[in-house]
Amino acid sequence: MIKEFSWFIENQVVRKIKPDEERAKSLIEEAHRKLRVMNRQMKSMGIDDELANEYVLICYDCLMFLIRAKMILDGYYASGKGAHEAEVSYLKILNFYDSDVEFIDKMRYYRNGMLYYGTNLDEDYAKKVIGFTKKNYFRLKKMLKV
Repeated sequence: MIKEFSWFIENQVVRKIKPDEERAKSLIEEAHRKLRVMNRQMKSMGIDDELANEYVLICYDCLMFLIRAKMILDGYYASGKGAHEAEVSYLKILNFYDSDVEFIDKMRYYRNGMLYYGTNLDEDYAKKVIGFTKKNYFRLKKMLKV
């Protein structure tokens, strides 16, 4: 179970900052760029086991960039050990369902596995992640007023 966001503040993983609209805009634009590129890649190459890791990494980045942008607009910044977990935990503050928070946390877990332990994901999981990302990408984007 993911820790409460207040735990990350208390343990100095998250600190208060002055909201930075320009940095948030940059993150939003990068998330949008990555999603566009992924959509073009899926259209030309499809989805299969060989591309599954690539798509999951892109989806994770898209969602995390938007979460990070929202945190920055709200005056929070996470860094160091536990930063990604703190960003996922912020979804609770944004009233996401526990099941959605858990899904993104599982994406975080698999991302670490891919980057550091050679985890290989499959087409079925990639399809779930892509569907989840498209649904929640737009939900997060609506929360970003810049």
